[in-house]
Formats: sequence, C-alpha cells, structure tokens
Amino acid sequence: MPRANDLLIDGFDRVRDTVQQAVSGLDEDQLAYRPDRDANSIAWLTWHLTRVQDDHVADVARAHQLWTAGGWVERFGLPFDVGAIGFGQTSEEVGQVRATAEMLTAYQDAVHRSTVDYLAVLPDEEFDRVVDERWDPPVTLAVRLLSVLDDTMQHAGQASYVRGLVERRG
Repeated sequence: MPRANDLLIDGFDRVRDTVQQAVSGLDEDQLAYRPDRDANSIAWLTWHLTRVQDDHVADVARAHQLWTAGGWVERFGLPFDVGAIGFGQTSEEVGQVRATAEMLTAYQDAVHRSTVDYLAVLPDEEFDRVVDERWDPPVTLAVRLLSVLDDTMQHAGQASYVRGLVERRG
C-alpha cells in the first residue's frame, strides 16, 4: 500500500505535467490571452498556482520560498509586492502577468522539485501537526497539503481549458 507521501508526490507530479502541457509551445501573447477582460490567462493561472504551492509548502516545511530565495521574483519582474501570490488581485493586475512558457515551467519545475524533496522525507507522524490555528478545527499538515494539491490542480485544469480556447482561435 502506498504511503500518503507517495500519493501526494503523484498528485503534484500530475500538476506539473498538466502545467507543462498547458503552456508548451505557446508564445507570450498566447499565454497572456484572456477570454474576456476579467478572465484569467494561462500565464496568470500558472504563475498563481506555482506561487501558492511555493508559499504554502515553504511555510509548512519551514523553508524559504523559491520565489525570493531562488531569484524568481527578479526574473519575472512583476509589478507586485514581493509577497503577492495572486489572491485578491484585480483584473488589471492579472493582465500584468506576462512570461514565456520556459520561465513559467522552469519556476514550476523548481517548486515541484522542492515540494517532492520535502514530501520524500516527511515522516508519517508529521501529518497530524497543526499548521494553522486560525480555523475551526485547526488545519493539520495533511489537510494543508491536500488543499494546496486541490487548488493547484484546479488552476492547472483552468489553464488547460484556456489553452483549448487559444488553439481554437488559431
């Protein structure tokens, strides 16, 4: 029977694979396409899901985010606060996320490797550790990791959907 760690790693592998497929071969304009003025682009969805994974997993792992420690904030050069992860952003801010497929996948790959490295050595008894007492009931590590996996997969699926719209536009 697989360990919880193995299942989580498999899930995050699927997020990475879905992101790769969603952005592969698209140029910056295609990645920035928005079906309407308030919709999210593939670039924003990919950046956001990766920022959430980076932020949340680094927090529970008691590690530094790759966004800052790995120099991604400078490479992307976005006009946001260094701690921005996409929550609560305006439509205008969503439109400011422009990046190449290579940059988006490189950041996602780096965060994915960091996540998998953390999960590979995570002892089973850690899953019950409370990581956020602001909720009732308090959030455990297991619940936080599953929440991150769910959120990132949903956004990866949305990016894939927008890619389909881009491809139909020609």
